[in-house]
Amino acid sequence: MTDVVSIFDRYQAVRPRLPQARFERATTRIDSLLDIADTVDAFVFDAFGVLNVGETPIPGAARRLDQLRDAGRAIRILSNAASYDHDRAAEKFRKLGMRVAHDEIITSRDAALLSLDDRLWGCVAAPSDALTDIDSNTLRLDQTPESYDRAEGILFLSSEDWDDTRQGLLAASLAAAPRPVVIANADIAAPRDHGFSLEPGHYGHLLADRGLSDIRFFGKPFPEVFALAEQSLPGIPPDRIAMCGDTLHTDILGAAARGWRTVFVEQDGMFSGVDTGPYRSASEVMPTWRLSRI
Repeated sequence: MTDVVSIFDRYQAVRPRLPQARFERATTRIDSLLDIADTVDAFVFDAFGVLNVGETPIPGAARRLDQLRDAGRAIRILSNAASYDHDRAAEKFRKLGMRVAHDEIITSRDAALLSLDDRLWGCVAAPSDALTDIDSNTLRLDQTPESYDRAEGILFLSSEDWDDTRQGLLAASLAAAPRPVVIANADIAAPRDHGFSLEPGHYGHLLADRGLSDIRFFGKPFPEVFALAEQSLPGIPPDRIAMCGDTLHTDILGAAARGWRTVFVEQDGMFSGVDTGPYRSASEVMPTWRLSRI
């Protein structure tokens, strides 16, 4: 999957595994988030495509966060990033020049780690990930079948060093001895500076396609990460929370399933340079509002 069409089609194919939601009958075009600030108490932001593209901040994003916060609106960043721990996630936004507090960031890794029990978890992780934030016992999977067979469960954090050979080893081990698989980043693909990368969600769905039943997805669009955001926003009803994201099947679908309102950000992320109208129509995922940049 190397383009928007194939990625969109894959999300549509796995749609029965995703949450269900009801949508507005039409979307309203706005120029900026300031247009709707009076109707929203908390703005929740996806990162890539909304606040930044890779290591580059999107023009005006940091200023908009400051404006909304100074106007009394709560700010949260809700990311499917699972390759690094919470402290590194917070540091990333500070390096981007964004004033973001530690407790304003919620990641799919946070939600996934809360689900772990005390079994030995075989970890698919980036080489730079020290795994020190994981309370359970861990085993870093290597390229030998023995490491897969030793693991009592699989924790899939990053696809950085993953390939079809290692996916085959994992699938064979699980077929011989089924165990739970925790996919800590539900994204199928992510836009990068030079195309799209395949993310842990892609490999989790491949396992599900093979009939493996205990595949647990965390992160948008699945409910646990949205529930964490809600817990951090006590007293704010769902229809006063707005999710701002660039992906229909993760940001917009997942937020709508919680009864949140939604803002589809079109210019810099998944649908950069593409007319989103046909995709909104084909998916029947209809955001409350849409705009180019926040």
